[in-house]
Parts: sequence; C-alpha cells; structure tokens
Amino acid sequence: MKKIFLLVLDGLGDRPNKELGNRTALQAAYRPNLNRLTRTGLGGLMHPITPGYRTGSDTSHLSLLGYDPEKFYTGRGPFEAMGLGMKVLGGDVAFRANFGTTDDSGIVVDRRAGRITEGTKDLAEALSFSVDGVEFFVKAGVEHRAALVMRGERLSDRITDSDPHEPGLKVHEVKPLDQGGEYTAKVLNRYLAEARKILSEHPVNRNRNGNGEPAANELLVRGPGLAPRLTPFSDLHGLRGASISGIPMITGICQLVGMDKIEVEGATGRLDSNFSAKFKAAYKVLEEYDFLIMNIKATDVAGHDGDAVAKRDAIQRIDRAMSGIFEHLDDVVICVTGDHSTPCSLKDHSGDALPILFNTSGIRVDKARLYDEVSCSGGSYHITSGDVMKVLLQLSDRAEKYGA
Repeated sequence: MKKIFLLVLDGLGDRPNKELGNRTALQAAYRPNLNRLTRTGLGGLMHPITPGYRTGSDTSHLSLLGYDPEKFYTGRGPFEAMGLGMKVLGGDVAFRANFGTTDDSGIVVDRRAGRITEGTKDLAEALSFSVDGVEFFVKAGVEHRAALVMRGERLSDRITDSDPHEPGLKVHEVKPLDQGGEYTAKVLNRYLAEARKILSEHPVNRNRNGNGEPAANELLVRGPGLAPRLTPFSDLHGLRGASISGIPMITGICQLVGMDKIEVEGATGRLDSNFSAKFKAAYKVLEEYDFLIMNIKATDVAGHDGDAVAKRDAIQRIDRAMSGIFEHLDDVVICVTGDHSTPCSLKDHSGDALPILFNTSGIRVDKARLYDEVSCSGGSYHITSGDVMKVLLQLSDRAEKYGA
C-alpha cells in the first residue's frame, strides 16, 4: 500500500485575465512539474461539493477529507479556534473574531483596528473570564484576528453576529434565531458589554491612543458554530493523518478529525510563505504517516487581491518547490487540486470547477497533458470533492471492495 499526499492550492481556480493575455493564472504560469505530473498521470475537473456551489475553504476541506458538510458543518468558528491551538469540546460554541475600533456611539470605524500587530495577546488574555457560569476563552491570531470560545450548559449557535461586517455601522446586538438561542444571546451580550469596558481601559489601548493609533476597543464576533463530533480520520479511512498549513482554520479542521499538526518554519499562509520548506517537511512526514494534506494559501490571497500576476508568480514558485515529488512516486500517490476557485476578476470565491491530477508509479495515463482549468477537462475524472478520498484510497491500493 502507498502513502497519500493531498496538495490543496487554496483558491487555485481562475478565469481569464486581460493582464495575462486572457489566460488564467495557471495557463500563464511556467509550471513544468505540474504539467509533467498531469502528462504522466490522470487529470480531470473537480467540483467543490457539487457543481455550481460557491464554497468556503472550511466546507470544501471537510468534503475533500471525506466528511459531508451537509451533515457536519456547523460554522467556521470551531475550526478557527482549534487552529489557534484552543481546546474546543463538543457542545462548545466558537466564533471567529476581530479586534476592531468603534467610536463613542458604538459605530465601527475600523474592523481591523488599523491591522494591529502588537498587544493582541495581552488583550485576549484580559478577555478570558466567566459570565453567569459560562466560561469565555479568547485567543489572538494573526494581526487583528482572534477566536472566542463559549463553554457551558444549554449553549446554542442559533444566534446572530455582533460584527456588522462593514465600517460605518453600529455594533450589532446579538439576537437569537430561535428560542433555543435566547440564553446564549443573553449571556454573550453581557460578556461583550464587559469586554468593551476592559478593552477601553487596557494599557495596550491607552498606548495606542497616545500614539494616535486606532484602539482595539471592540471584539467583533461572527460565524458562531457548535463544535461537532466527527468520526476520527483514522477510523473513517484507516489512515494515520497529518496536516501542514499556515491557516488556522484548515489546521483546526484537521485537528478536529484527529490529524497531527506539523509545524513548518516559514509557513505563513501568505504570499511570502516558504514553499520549499513545506515540501521538504512533507516528504519527511510521509515517511511516518499514511496521509498528508498540505494547504498552500498564497494562490487564494492573490485571487482575493485581484492580482493575477501575483497569482501566476505564486504558482510558478510552488511548481519549482515541488520538483522533488518525482523521487517519491513509487511509494506515494499525489493529488493536486484546489478547495475552490478564487478568480482574480471576481476577488472572491466562485462556483467554477478546478483542475485535479493524480499521479503515482504504475498509474494508467489519460489524455490530459497540461495542468490548467481547460486542458484538464480532457482527463479521466469529472468528480466532486466528496469523491477525492475514494479515488486516493483506490490508487493507493487501500480501498475496500464493495460487494462480493
């Protein structure tokens, strides 16, 4: 049996870009290694979850790993919190959060507090306390980002956000979406009121005010999710799994299903991420583990920025960094795809299908020759993200026979 390497180039799919001669970023990139893997393997198109869906990274990654998001997705919050290293238990309610700036009337001036980079750890520690027997835990993430976890009895994720999602609007009062969310909304509003007092008086914000910087005086919470109970990845697929990612949410998903988190120095989740270090780590991980999923976020970052040249350049850097994969194909099945499309022309996720390739030694080669959104359409596979693990288990000689 062979090991499995699932490489997810986040937001990989694109649409034609005028600045690239009406080509996608993939078509415009110099990508000899991706093309070689396609030419000597199996290609195709993959629809995240189902054709036409505009998926998030959370739902699409769940699906790629074999978990039906229609059954298990409860919101992004729990995955974000776990990715930051927070302990999340079944029944906890977790949120994505921002340290933001509000004026004296509660109007959001800046949802990112001037993209604050220092002092958020101290602010988060000051906001971890209990209200009415419910424990609240806050942990700082990158820049203004954070996560909030509520732990107690009778909690529900059937509540609204406090984050208005754009500046110029007043911070929202959290409201229940049904009767089951009334208690949670009530306790959370009390907590957020107390948090405002603490933040307004905190030394970090006194210093920021003195320096003319926006104060991080509001914790904006969104995306509540009740932590799900998922079958461990090892039980579901019979594989010991690990993950490499610079994105807390992706790491959180993998940890929630029992995968080990592999730290790689320089894995930032940005355009400046050390791709070579990630691939070197991947090959070592595959000596010990049966399965590795590696997420590279740079392609998605460039897509959201609408920067087709940066997306092309990121693909070229990734392609150079992955040249060593050919030494491992006797023992490893590699799959390269994305989690969703993030066209530069749209600056957001779309429902476009993604190129996908599979390669290992002894594989049956199809007619796909180049790795891009158009050329891969001539390959063998036209599948959804929920099919990917089935194909990988089959190609690695691990699939169980269906029937007699």
